[in-house]
Amino acid sequence: MHADNDPCLAGLEVYLVGGAVRDARLGWPVGDRDWVVVGASVEQMRQRGFQPVGRDFPVFLHPQTHEEYALARTERKRGHGYTGFEVHASPEVTLEADLARRDFTINAMAEGAEGELVDPYDGCADLDARVLRHVSPAFVEDPLRVLRAARFLARYRHLGFTIAGETLALMRQLVAGGEIAHLVAERVWTETEKALTEADPAAYFETLHECGALAVLMPPLADATLATALARLESVPTDLDEPAVWRWARLGEHLEAGAQGALNDAVKAPNRYRDAMRQAALTRELRSRCAELKVAGAGDIMAWLDGIDAWRRPERLDPLLALIAHEDPTLAKDLALAWRLAAQILPQTLLDEGLRGPQLGQELARRREQTIREALETA
Repeated sequence: MHADNDPCLAGLEVYLVGGAVRDARLGWPVGDRDWVVVGASVEQMRQRGFQPVGRDFPVFLHPQTHEEYALARTERKRGHGYTGFEVHASPEVTLEADLARRDFTINAMAEGAEGELVDPYDGCADLDARVLRHVSPAFVEDPLRVLRAARFLARYRHLGFTIAGETLALMRQLVAGGEIAHLVAERVWTETEKALTEADPAAYFETLHECGALAVLMPPLADATLATALARLESVPTDLDEPAVWRWARLGEHLEAGAQGALNDAVKAPNRYRDAMRQAALTRELRSRCAELKVAGAGDIMAWLDGIDAWRRPERLDPLLALIAHEDPTLAKDLALAWRLAAQILPQTLLDEGLRGPQLGQELARRREQTIREALETA
């Protein structure tokens, strides 16, 4: 809704900015819309019913649509990291000055009330050329832009996008100068989790590795096994619930337990991501063992089911079996059969037979393993 037909915006100079302008020109679905208001003050916005929500700079929610409207602003670097900025917002700040503080030219376009494009930094040309390019040398003031460049490449590389050579040089400069180390783990994880949902998540980690940031932010991944680890991202079925969780899991499934912990701690990964990585590692060990023996062993399968706590958390089976099926359908079928039969042997049956305490647990495990063995022999 533009100012010409919205009484809350009447008389204001309002522009649609950022991702909505970019994605519309790429032919992508437009999600959230962000707006910039030029020539207005905080008090004017309040008087029109806008609710202030910005802690560090003047951002307001529209009283009806609840979309975000920010006053045009400039930024000046005052400290380390991505938060060390002094923000200046006033009616004197121009649209071009506001767009100049943005990260990439494709994000520094605006659209006026009549749909006219405002593109002072040639973002449209870079869209056509499929290039991620920084807007100005001020790019090096914000280390978060290294992660954003990598994430945007994860989103758009399949469309032919690349990072401009001079932009990649600035990313390396941010790493070499130590700025990247000032990013807090939670912010790194936010960008990483978003990248894991993109069309080409491998591009994110490859880009961080190329500019040196991966060794600083996620040391356990920055070794000779990275290419192999990234290839596993391609083997995660997209129809899984929470594919980002399992992409992360497969990325670190080859690591020893200590290295897995170090990786997850480095980015403060949520527990469900940590648990999935541990389950994926146990599943990888089972696949390796079965490949070694040329057959799935009942004891190995029982150890795997115990390790992933399948008896109490049966919902863990489906995604793990889907991962296995992508590479070894026969093994996945055998494991599904083994689980289905073993799960039918219930503790209550043994209780009814009079078994108690450790004896009950031992006999339950023995019968389940025997059932699995018999199922494999007849499969």
